[in-house]
Amino acid sequence: MQPRIESVPEKKLVGTSVTMSLIDNKTFELFSGFMPNRKQVKNSLGTAIYEVMEYDDEHFKSFNPNKTFKKWATLEVENFEGIPENMSTLILESGLYAVFTYKGLAKDFSTLMQYVFTDWLPKSEYALANRPHFNLLGDKYIKDSPDSEEDVYIPIKLK
Repeated sequence: MQPRIESVPEKKLVGTSVTMSLIDNKTFELFSGFMPNRKQVKNSLGTAIYEVMEYDDEHFKSFNPNKTFKKWATLEVENFEGIPENMSTLILESGLYAVFTYKGLAKDFSTLMQYVFTDWLPKSEYALANRPHFNLLGDKYIKDSPDSEEDVYIPIKLK
């Protein structure tokens, strides 16, 4: 599976976040809190959900499922005016990304990540960049469906 390489412009995002690990996965709680309230965001640019992961620069040096990171459930917005009280802002800085399209159930997502980090990335002309990772959950995303599709954005730079 070869990704497409995209230069992504800066994005303004609004949503909620939680600190979690792979062992203490709080994704369900995060989205359960965000999804019913997302319509409170008045100046959103579309309906796609940005699931953003912020890792520290040591996170990927050695695999440890107990390492914590911040995960966001967000919408892209035109500006930061009128942000709902229960939400925060995030600026996703511009940069180069390898974009993989994942089709399948969330429980099988680790198969893609294993491929990206143990096969594709080491063999590519790119290295991991220290910027947020994100998944774009658009029109083809169907919760709990094997036919669900999402785009997975891995931040990269030339080696």
